[in-house]
Amino acid sequence: LEALSTTLEMITGASGRASFDPDDVRGAGACFLIARDASGAALGCGGYRPLEPGVAEIKRMYAKPGTRGVGAALLAALEQRARADGYVAVWLETRRVNRRAVAFYVRSGYAPIAPYGRYVERPDAACFGKSLQEDRAGALASPGRPA
Repeated sequence: LEALSTTLEMITGASGRASFDPDDVRGAGACFLIARDASGAALGCGGYRPLEPGVAEIKRMYAKPGTRGVGAALLAALEQRARADGYVAVWLETRRVNRRAVAFYVRSGYAPIAPYGRYVERPDAACFGKSLQEDRAGALASPGRPA
């Protein structure tokens, strides 16, 4: 988490700590994962918290630079756990200036959505959503909240 905060501060000018409380990813309907290498060293992290009925919010996604595939594996695991917890969609926010994160989420099937919560009046915020439900053809349904 400290590496993430430092990285975000370099990219965006803010660490992101103010929008995250570790208690949000503890308890029912929440999850926090840490990816580790064979020796136990942390390679990345990510979590989700309940946001509104049926929707979880992804928080504190991070993969250590040079750890190819760690971010994608963490995100896929979070989506799988959120689906198992009964969520039908996941939403997240990143800063527009964080182009690597924006591209990562788009590659991962996330679509822009309207700003929500604390991000409504934040022009620097880029909000994304992804449906966790499959339609009859087996494709993921749209997140249901257009930008």
